[in-house]
Amino acid sequence: MTITIGNAPCSWGVEFAKDPRNPTWQRVLDECKAAGYTGIELGPIGFMPEDPHELGDALAARGLTLIGGVVFRPFHDATQWDDVVDAATRTCRALVSHKAKHLVLIDSISPRRAPTAGRPNEAEQMDADEWKGFCDRFRTIARMGAEEYGLTVSIHPHAAGFVDFEAETERLLAEIDPNLLKLCLDTGHSHYAGFDPVAFMRRHRERLAYVHFKDIDPRVKADAVAKRTGFYDACAQGIFCNLGKGMTDFKAVRELLLSTGYEGWCTVEQDCDPAGPTSPVDDARENRAYLQSIGF
Repeated sequence: MTITIGNAPCSWGVEFAKDPRNPTWQRVLDECKAAGYTGIELGPIGFMPEDPHELGDALAARGLTLIGGVVFRPFHDATQWDDVVDAATRTCRALVSHKAKHLVLIDSISPRRAPTAGRPNEAEQMDADEWKGFCDRFRTIARMGAEEYGLTVSIHPHAAGFVDFEAETERLLAEIDPNLLKLCLDTGHSHYAGFDPVAFMRRHRERLAYVHFKDIDPRVKADAVAKRTGFYDACAQGIFCNLGKGMTDFKAVRELLLSTGYEGWCTVEQDCDPAGPTSPVDDARENRAYLQSIGF
């Protein structure tokens, strides 16, 4: 059984492809390699080159493997469907061209849900018709990724979207064929939403295809939830701390994964402000060292 540790551009603050504060994609690759990782995610489509030769040469020169990519788009908004399809199609093409495996789907932050991140009992819920359309959109993209492109497609619960809390994640998983849609669990977002990532992964182990490693500072989380702080403001305040310094029991995560035969990538995602005071490469090194110290 082999678990390999990667990283992702969001650990350098890259959330949106055209954010002028982003570091260059070359710097992200250089520093990912320098910090001791052998794989990296694509980041938001358009951040890294979509020309397969340009990116392929850059990855090969650094000995990096492309792990997968994320479609972080408003699945909750039917009027934005063309944007969802465009991002998903381009991401699938990029992943296939580099023999990457994982397509991760995330419902992006909704203004209707942003004030209740971390507040499951207050969060607005969709009505029956809206939920049906929401599930249909996920199902359509999952089928495209799995059947047309041969990718492993997973749903990723995320703070302030409509797949965030435990109950709605369970509901979506129940709605869509597990042959089409797997689970990518992010340990930090689970804690943000108020549920135990280890227990959730154990319950859905047969569906768990991919894991994002993230830790969360309980003091910053409590303050953000109490003040209804926006997600990106909370990131800038350091809600996602270095691994091993927050709420996530990574030793328990390791034991669960190893004891149940998990193989493949686990990817560090330490979302941060691209213009923040910390050094992403230093954090990436510290996170890699921590994971090595506990046997990853």
